Amino acid sequence: MSNTPGIAILGAGIFAKEAHIPGLAALGEAAPALKAVYSRSEKSAADTAAAAVSQLNLSSAPAVYHDGGDQSNSLDALLARSDISAVIVILPIMVQPEVIIKCLAAGKHVLSEKPMAPDVDAGVQLIKQYTDVFKPKGLVWRVAENFELEAGFVAAAKTVKEGKIGDIISFRATIVNHIQLDNKYYKTPWRTIPDYQGGFLLDGGVHFAAGIRTVLGKPIERLSSFAALNRELLPPHDTIHVIAAAGRAHGTVAVTFASPTTSKAEADDYVFIGTKGWIGIKIIWDKMVYRIATKWRTSAEKEEYKEEEETTEVPFGEGVKHELGEFFAAISGKKDAQAVGDLMDTLRDVAFIQAALTSNGQPIDLTKLIEGSGNAA
Repeated sequence: MSNTPGIAILGAGIFAKEAHIPGLAALGEAAPALKAVYSRSEKSAADTAAAAVSQLNLSSAPAVYHDGGDQSNSLDALLARSDISAVIVILPIMVQPEVIIKCLAAGKHVLSEKPMAPDVDAGVQLIKQYTDVFKPKGLVWRVAENFELEAGFVAAAKTVKEGKIGDIISFRATIVNHIQLDNKYYKTPWRTIPDYQGGFLLDGGVHFAAGIRTVLGKPIERLSSFAALNRELLPPHDTIHVIAAAGRAHGTVAVTFASPTTSKAEADDYVFIGTKGWIGIKIIWDKMVYRIATKWRTSAEKEEYKEEEETTEVPFGEGVKHELGEFFAAISGKKDAQAVGDLMDTLRDVAFIQAALTSNGQPIDLTKLIEGSGNAA
């Protein structure tokens, strides 16, 4: 078992049960002890605590905390516990900012689910509060953006960094999703009628922005976009088409949650073209892998033309395990902890989606969007 004092999970929804608890289980002895689970409802907290007993092979269930009961079972009571040093926040988008600050104020390290905030203004305010008040106290706050550590994007980023395909000059991402009324995420009340911008495009779209910046090695800087609502069950928007720039690299990003059928046309892939070659990342759903194809020129311009190619497959869906591991490494003071879940990087992911939703064909500079926030210093 990790030497780090205990942790708590705040939020007892689908992703807590199906991603974070399995992620803790996969870490085994490297994960701190799960001491408590909080949810707004006692039933959902108890259900998640029971799932933790089964998946983590615990001898006793984590303590259950919830709203509306005795003060001893409240979130404040959980945060007052000295045997809990860190929390994993997996709450609805509009609730998270207040809870993040509450946890930091209680002296807890925080790993909060993406998006880091519902909009740029809220994100800038959160980062300023953390930087001014809580970071000087040695508290760690990271954002749980698992696409940064998904094997497909990590492997492609490594290839790009090694210079195999040269400097990236062009990129393309096409992501297609079909949402049905019985979709387990759609049935979540706060997603069915979202009170935040973009609906599924914000909730899921920041992932795709993170995957692109991971491979590019830099965030998107400027974009022009059109947003649309094509299926009335997915307000306020379900589709964006973006032309984007990151330094020398220009590209397109098309994201839709409005596919009319469960089967998809050619989609769920990313292509990055460099000065010496290209690399493509495609999710193969029936195998749960990323297929990475790379082709590059091995000869100099004046020599006889030669090229090489390779295709590899790496696991899909292990990003949560890795982000948890890196967070625990960071809060325990390990110097080799990867610098992932960076606040400004994940704020830029939010800025990408916000700009894509509001551009209506006009160019938007994402740096200026962030700097022009009403909460910017």
